[in-house]
Amino acid sequence: MMLSDHKTKIVCTIGPSSSSEEVLRGLILRGMNVARLNFSHGELFQHREIVYRIRKTASEINKIVPILVDLPGPKIRVGKLINEPIFLQQGDTVVLTTSDDHTDESFIPIEYPQLTESISPGSLIYINDGFLQLECLEISQKNIKCKVIVGGELTSNKGVNLPGSDLFLEPITEKDIQMIDFALNEGLDCFSISFIEKGSDIKKIRDYAASKGKQVFLVAKIEREKAVRNIDDILLEADAIMIARGDLGIEIPIENVPIVQKKIIHKANLRSIPVITATQMLESMTANIRPTRAEATDVANAIIDGTDALMLSAETAIGKYPLNTVEIMAKIAKQTEKWRSNSKTGIYQMKKAMSKMQLQINDIISLQINEALQQLPIKYVLVPTASGETCRHISRFRPDTWIIGFSRYPHTCNSLAFQYGVHPIFIEGEVTDWEHTAFEMLKKYGFYAPDELVIITQGQTAGHGKKGGTNLLKFIRLE
Repeated sequence: MMLSDHKTKIVCTIGPSSSSEEVLRGLILRGMNVARLNFSHGELFQHREIVYRIRKTASEINKIVPILVDLPGPKIRVGKLINEPIFLQQGDTVVLTTSDDHTDESFIPIEYPQLTESISPGSLIYINDGFLQLECLEISQKNIKCKVIVGGELTSNKGVNLPGSDLFLEPITEKDIQMIDFALNEGLDCFSISFIEKGSDIKKIRDYAASKGKQVFLVAKIEREKAVRNIDDILLEADAIMIARGDLGIEIPIENVPIVQKKIIHKANLRSIPVITATQMLESMTANIRPTRAEATDVANAIIDGTDALMLSAETAIGKYPLNTVEIMAKIAKQTEKWRSNSKTGIYQMKKAMSKMQLQINDIISLQINEALQQLPIKYVLVPTASGETCRHISRFRPDTWIIGFSRYPHTCNSLAFQYGVHPIFIEGEVTDWEHTAFEMLKKYGFYAPDELVIITQGQTAGHGKKGGTNLLKFIRLE
């Protein structure tokens, strides 16, 4: 096995273009670290088949590839139009309805019974990612008369956003619970949660999984204005953050999205919480063999901001060139990481920010390791870990050196697959000598390099499933 030449992780959405074993193998070999299944689309039996293929292919390549289940959440959508498509003309008046038994072909059904309670005259209503925009004029029982501000073609099931409005929706739906049950039964433990607004939304799923005897890795999707406002509360509960710029760019002014992205990534970096930057990263490659210059720059800027992972959606799910897309993203990551390393901006900014924090032992250990990496030609940082916490603390400095995380816990290995610059290795059975085991694993995977200098971390609680046990580091020259 070879370590990749870039350390930014790549999340690929698996769909019709990428669900075959042949393409899955190609994605993994070109840089896919996490496979995402969007449960908003497809049937559960289809997802089960894809789960099997991903696991089979990853096992043959001998690589850990966790499967991220994306839960639909309470998305508001246009209902079934009587005749479609319809064309909304700018300046026209249209009627939205929450009634189940309307017969007027010109009415636009909305699958959200509380719509009339959430908006008022003057409220803006965005449809289909904001490509259609309406303004509420008046409300009458279950009908809402609107003026078309931005027109276009409309078909059934398009998403609806109500920026600035209070929504009467439970963040975790009954459908989500059914999907969680299915995923847990399939042995899946990584979930991204849509449309959350506060930390307690995440805790509901963690508590539910715990009631089933399961430990889960939960990614909070930041796509609502309230989630941005409550980001500190969310960071206390989430295992990872996804900046989902699609709905977020409608819920908040689009000109604010780049700065919000930077602020959230910085906050997460300080807490050693992995961040996924998502939506339209290489969107044009859904149909084209090359990305736009703007897209390439967007990918690079997300890495410079400090993101741990980049996500591809339609590009790999339904796109014409899924393998090329991953390959190009990996190339952009490699060059960007090289520039960042030469500029040293990332480590200086992180040290400056940490100087204002109340540091713990793990923080001090990670600072010492990264100081050593700046001064010595160290081949690897070897980290036996129960929780993955030490790996994450070291990773936030974005070192050039690979962090090899050894764990007896599959859940921990899955979580480390999201972390920048961390290569997880699963260790079966009990371990009495982590130093010896780590060296044997380096030999097994072809990473062992005699006469190279490595760092290995140790702690009295290592291997016992407790957090924060690392309190020692050793410098060792391989023989």
